[in-house]
Amino acid sequence: MNRSLFIIISVLVLLSGIIAVPLNAQTQLEEKVDSLFVIASSGILKYRDMTEPAKDSLAALGEDIVPQLVSKFTTTSARKRLTIIQILRKIGSPAVPYLISSLKNPNGLVVQRVCWALGDIADSTAVNPLIEVSRHTRWQVRDQALGALGDIKDVRGIDAVTSGLSDSIGQVRKAAAVSTGDIGINKAIPQLVHLLGDDFYGARMSAMDALLKLDSQIVMTTLIDSINSENHFTGSLGCKIIGQFKTETAIDALKDIYETTTDNIKIHAAAALLKADPEDLCGYHKLIFDNFEERLSLLKLNSILSSQ
Repeated sequence: MNRSLFIIISVLVLLSGIIAVPLNAQTQLEEKVDSLFVIASSGILKYRDMTEPAKDSLAALGEDIVPQLVSKFTTTSARKRLTIIQILRKIGSPAVPYLISSLKNPNGLVVQRVCWALGDIADSTAVNPLIEVSRHTRWQVRDQALGALGDIKDVRGIDAVTSGLSDSIGQVRKAAAVSTGDIGINKAIPQLVHLLGDDFYGARMSAMDALLKLDSQIVMTTLIDSINSENHFTGSLGCKIIGQFKTETAIDALKDIYETTTDNIKIHAAAALLKADPEDLCGYHKLIFDNFEERLSLLKLNSILSSQ
């Protein structure tokens, strides 16, 4: 064997030995993660006291295990999915760089679950990448991305969230409404009032909850202007929201609505007024009961008072 060939073979043998060590270490880490994850995500009674310690042990391994956890996001098990999210939340910000890179994963199922994890971690470095995927073709990704922006509560997400209020999918509109309230986007109040008439129950209820978190004076003014909308939900839910403010201004507004609105909305204004002022401190109860003759309406109103 000539000297040059001997040197080449010696170098290759040496390199193979060097490479084998980290590969072996990586394999050991993966096996350790898999073993701990079986316990962490187990619903078996005998592992009950071991699941949280297993999650903590996995989180202690840090960002090195994030790729392996993300690879498990294709699971069909709700328990395993939630366990992955919980571990990533415990790892926290060190997990974010790889999670952000995973937003480009071609598997939309993985992307939507990565968005969920980023929202739970709530690291602001994820805001711009989440804004990008909030326009994803898969509605579940848009849903989770908008929800994550609300969890992070960064004002950079305002435009994406308000755009989501007019999404073609009701579940996405719901997520956008929730995030609008969480971030505190007062400029979206007219959009939320419009969403009170949405054909999707979840969007309507989320819009109502969001409006209760925003500037009450602007909300009341906008609602009063929209109370006689052709959409029945807008008027009925609008009365309910005003009543939940329980201020003297709100009670007076409900009285005015009661006296000037259509019969379809009148009962909702009356019910909201009774809930807002059950002790009749403003003296409007007699006005209400004197003007309702229909038996079922009276039963409903009396039931409201008796339940306060």
